[in-house]
Amino acid sequence: MTYTHLLFDADDTLFDYPKAENHALSRTLTEAGIPCTDDVMRAYQTINQQLWRDLEQGLVTQVTLRTERFARLVKELGVTPRSQVEEISERYLELLGEGTFLLEGATELCRELQEAGFHLAIITNGIKKVQVSRIAGSALAQMFEAVIVSEDTGYSKPHPGIFDYAFEALGLRPADKSRVLIVGDSLTSDIKGGLNYGIDTCWYNPNDRPNTLNQQPTYEIRHLAEVKTLVGVGGSPSVDL
Repeated sequence: MTYTHLLFDADDTLFDYPKAENHALSRTLTEAGIPCTDDVMRAYQTINQQLWRDLEQGLVTQVTLRTERFARLVKELGVTPRSQVEEISERYLELLGEGTFLLEGATELCRELQEAGFHLAIITNGIKKVQVSRIAGSALAQMFEAVIVSEDTGYSKPHPGIFDYAFEALGLRPADKSRVLIVGDSLTSDIKGGLNYGIDTCWYNPNDRPNTLNQQPTYEIRHLAEVKTLVGVGGSPSVDL
């Protein structure tokens, strides 16, 4: 397959989200007077992950998600923070936007793909002010022709609307789907969305998680550098199904 356009998810594909989350959450909770223990961090992550799954299914809006995760955390812990939930949310987003930590090999991969002439874009369900800040402050800042954020499109992956928006932003037509590959770590948003839209998918699965979908991604990789082989940079295309 000959690809010309590569769509990358951001968090846990190119960016080290857990590291950014820990950086922002520990400071936010400490400032709010909430003990930042391992148990508290795990409680937040459980709440947050469920809300993001709800977002993918259209059960909550992103605006609701921002504050609801902290409202639920405060209620579960039975604590009274120094700040209002809305203030805690805004402070967290501000600090999360500072988290420009990249996964190993992300910079080198994107640079080599760009130099090889591929058109690169990010497609993310993340919060716009956070993602724009993180991307702009990272080594990847000048490598993407478009940054497609669900907040701008009105749709979250896996909804086809966000892919329509991406195609329009990149000047692509429906007939160009065979030239587009999406790379992401999430089966339920990146891979399901890509498969349902009719484009090839590359599941970045560094921890060898089981496939819980009833569909198979086009490719499955353990290391980011394997993307180069798939698209024919530095070697012949190879498939790992």
